[in-house]
Amino acid sequence: MSIPAKTIFISFVLCLLIFQTACHRVGKKETSQNTVVTNNNYLRDELSVQHGMALFNQHCASCHNFSSAEIGPNLSGVTSAVEKSWLVAFINNPTAVIQNGDERAVALFEKHHLYMPAFPMIQEKDLEDLLGFIHKFSEGEKKSKNTRKDGLLNPIPDQIKPSGLSLVVEEVVTVPPSATSGPKARINTLSALKTMNGERLFIADLRGKLYEMVANTVRVYLDIKEEEPSFIDQPGLGTGLGSFAFHPEFEHNGLFYTTHTEPAKTARADFSINDSIPVALQWVLTEWKAVDPAADTFSGVRRELIRVDMVNGIHGFQQLTFNPLARPGNPDYGLLYLGIGDGGAGLGGYPFLCNTNKTIWGSVLRIDPKGHNSANGKYGIPNDNPFIKEAGKVGEIWCRGFRNPHRISWDESGSGKMLISNIGQHSVEEINLGKKGADYGWPNREGTFLFDVEANTELVYPLPPYDSGYSYPVIQYDHDEGNAVSGGFVYAGSKIPALKGKYIFGDIPRGTLFYSEASELIDGQQAPIFSLGLELNGIATHFLEITPNDRVDLRFGVDSSGELFIFTKSNGKVYKVVGVRISVL
Repeated sequence: MSIPAKTIFISFVLCLLIFQTACHRVGKKETSQNTVVTNNNYLRDELSVQHGMALFNQHCASCHNFSSAEIGPNLSGVTSAVEKSWLVAFINNPTAVIQNGDERAVALFEKHHLYMPAFPMIQEKDLEDLLGFIHKFSEGEKKSKNTRKDGLLNPIPDQIKPSGLSLVVEEVVTVPPSATSGPKARINTLSALKTMNGERLFIADLRGKLYEMVANTVRVYLDIKEEEPSFIDQPGLGTGLGSFAFHPEFEHNGLFYTTHTEPAKTARADFSINDSIPVALQWVLTEWKAVDPAADTFSGVRRELIRVDMVNGIHGFQQLTFNPLARPGNPDYGLLYLGIGDGGAGLGGYPFLCNTNKTIWGSVLRIDPKGHNSANGKYGIPNDNPFIKEAGKVGEIWCRGFRNPHRISWDESGSGKMLISNIGQHSVEEINLGKKGADYGWPNREGTFLFDVEANTELVYPLPPYDSGYSYPVIQYDHDEGNAVSGGFVYAGSKIPALKGKYIFGDIPRGTLFYSEASELIDGQQAPIFSLGLELNGIATHFLEITPNDRVDLRFGVDSSGELFIFTKSNGKVYKVVGVRISVL
């Protein structure tokens, strides 16, 4: 999109005055009037910062960045060099600031002999969002350990195109609140259990309850918080009851699996961190054996399979799942897949914990829960796993190089492709083809771009001329379009033919819906993405409009017939996709 020359000129002058004013102030001896301060009252939530980025790209990006002085100045560190109140006053009315005799503004006017026009269109919340974005990115540059000049503020310039399709949904159930403050129901995973008599649908709340959905309500099947005395669901950020999966022979053996968090040092970890590195908490994989698999509530025994230390409360155990396409006799049958994030190690000062197949973090694991050849003897490592025969490598790893492998699914509509969503840092969201032994690059890559933990981590950078050894996503979008990808499913149901073969996914905080054609998910290429609309009760809407706050927390699930469910953690509501509305673009 082209930007008018007048806007570019105004943007340049704004950036020049702000930056050079900051430099003027920093260069003076500190006085009561000229004290360098660090501001802590900038907006930091992802949606505000993202909106600020959109405003910045509209008004400033053509002549300005955070790593070098080009047409406009380098804004690295500007928000810690001048007071926020001064920036607000100057943006609102620069002429008045100059005419009132402000020392810095007058000095700049005398040097450049021009007044910067005011920005009346950037007021109140918009201005707060813009400053929040500038603060986050300028601080990221200030803290960087190298002086790269090739950062990409908008790595994917092309915009996602509307498809003309809207998903028609109907509300199925509202999960009861598990807390008095939002999100009131932290529903995170929905999964179907196929039975001889049909199916059972289950949904989990991160605060510990595993529910069964029955008609238009839910009942508690298992309360892990009551069963596990060390269970914690704080500090949030995905902690608590992370995921669950029923063994494909659950009806006969009563086995299912869950992941949850416990405090650091609760027990000895199977995958521990060196004593010199702090541990925030532990993730635990548990096997449960029901006495009566057909019962409405769980009664039985449990055993621990894996316990892992994490350096932070973020990016822990994610999707827990069996390959739904594997049948008895297939090498994948009965094998459990588990996504484990980097635990914040990539940017927490310990990238070496997630930058190798010699450690478990940042990987998708594949284990045999009924085997015994693991180091602790509690589970098996399949003999066709890629690293099982390599000394010093983690045999449980199926593939690796993820920041946060949030969701795993398979294309049940025909191709059988394994799809792994990976939530990015601040630039690129991605969907990857799951491949045995593949390395998806984190923390050295984000999407099809270079990531540099020593540089401004709010940016990505161009790939080097000669690049090899990494697998790249088949779907990617940048943060003009969203903030954190919510992995979905290829529609394999029979009730909505217009969706057949479409991989439907979305954005967690914004609640935006997307799809790509499964036939176009080809290794080494990026498939086109199209946006989807939403219709509820016959009215076109958006999840941001029907959820109670500014963060949707979007998730997807499917039943045993391949029909699609969408649910929102912010209000505990579960919707079923019942049709498609086609509009003329």
